Amino acid sequence: MSGVEQERATGFAQRWREWQADRVSSLADPYGWLALVSLDWLGDQPKAYPGLPGLWWQDDDAAYFDPQGAEARYEGAPVRERLRFELVQSGAGTRVVAGDVEIEVARRGGYLIRVHDPKAPVLAAFRGVPAYEPAEEWVLTGSYEPFDEPRPTTVGAVVEGLTHVYSAPGVVRFRHGGEEHALTAFNGVNGGLSILFTDATSGVTTYAANRSLSVPPPAADGSVVLDFNRAENLPCAFTDFATCPLPPEGNRLPFAVEAGERTPYERA
Repeated sequence: MSGVEQERATGFAQRWREWQADRVSSLADPYGWLALVSLDWLGDQPKAYPGLPGLWWQDDDAAYFDPQGAEARYEGAPVRERLRFELVQSGAGTRVVAGDVEIEVARRGGYLIRVHDPKAPVLAAFRGVPAYEPAEEWVLTGSYEPFDEPRPTTVGAVVEGLTHVYSAPGVVRFRHGGEEHALTAFNGVNGGLSILFTDATSGVTTYAANRSLSVPPPAADGSVVLDFNRAENLPCAFTDFATCPLPPEGNRLPFAVEAGERTPYERA
C-alpha cells in the first residue's frame, strides 16, 4: 500500500470511529431507547398503571392522560387537567414527565405508553455496540430511482400482529458480486433516504429482524453512496419495549454484508 493509500485508509477508519463514538453516545442517552423499562397498550377505559401518575386511555382518534391531582409536567408546564394526544400513525411520540421518568405516548396501530427511566438495567449494563471493522470495500455507489408518486408501503413489525405504513419515494439500485440489487427506500433525514434490510448475516452475526442504513441525499444525476459500514441496529435489537418495523418485501440481500453493527452484547 502506498503512502497516499495508507493515509486515505487511516482517514477513512478515523471518520468511522468518530461516527461510532457519536452513535454510542446517542444510545447512552439517559432517556433514550436503552432507558425503556415498560410498554403498555392503552385501552378504551381510563386505567392506572403501577408507578405512573393518573389515568390513561385511548379512543379511535387520540390518547388521554388525566393527572388526577398527581404531579406531572408536559412541555415544561405542570399538568393540571386532562391532556389529549392526537398523534401520527408510526410517527414520533410525545412525552409526559413524572419525577425521574419520562412517559412516552406513541401511536402504533393503537396508542401505547412507554416509560423511559435513567436507572434502567439495560442502560446501566450498556458497554457499546459490537461492529465489523470498517472496510472501504463496503462503500458502494448506487443509483436512486424515484417513483412517479411516493407509494404507501405496509411492513410488519417485531411485535406480532402489528404493522407500520411508510411512504416509499423510490428504490436504490446497486451492484455487488457482479449482480444488480434493488432496495426499497423510505424518506430519511435532511433530504436523505433510509433503507431497512436484512442479509445473509442476519440472525448469525447481526440482529435477525433488521438493520437500517442512512443514505445521504442523491446527487443531481441520481447517484447515491451506500456506506454499509454505518449500518445500524434498530432499537428493538437492544430492548423488548420497541415496536420496530421489519424491512419491506424484497429488501433481503442474498449475500453477507459483513459491515456495520453486529448483534448487540445484550442479545448475544
